[in-house]
Amino acid sequence: MNPQDEQQATISRITTGMPVIDPAGAEVGTVDLVQRGDPNAVTVQAPTADPGSSLDELIEATAVDEPEVPADLAARLLHGGYLKVSTELAGTGAVYVPADRIAAVTDGRVLLTVGVADLPPEE
Repeated sequence: MNPQDEQQATISRITTGMPVIDPAGAEVGTVDLVQRGDPNAVTVQAPTADPGSSLDELIEATAVDEPEVPADLAARLLHGGYLKVSTELAGTGAVYVPADRIAAVTDGRVLLTVGVADLPPEE
């Protein structure tokens, strides 16, 4: 099995609410969102058209799609898969874990290969 297939198999075993553990064994937060990779994912782009005047159009234009990171990083996360983790260790309250930063899923916990400081924060 190639590394990307292994990452997708690992991420498919993760559910929301699971605790997330850093390499030192400390709990850093909990999983809020699990997104499997999609090699055909379209990159995130800012809206260019006037949202219009109806409430529905305004809500649709201002709805925030995940992940809330710069476009180049968002494309990488969408293609490879990621977790969104709620944590008090980030100023924004959440970080994104790329699939390749997940070491394992054992005993109902997600183990990371890096610490929270090395993960991109939610914008």
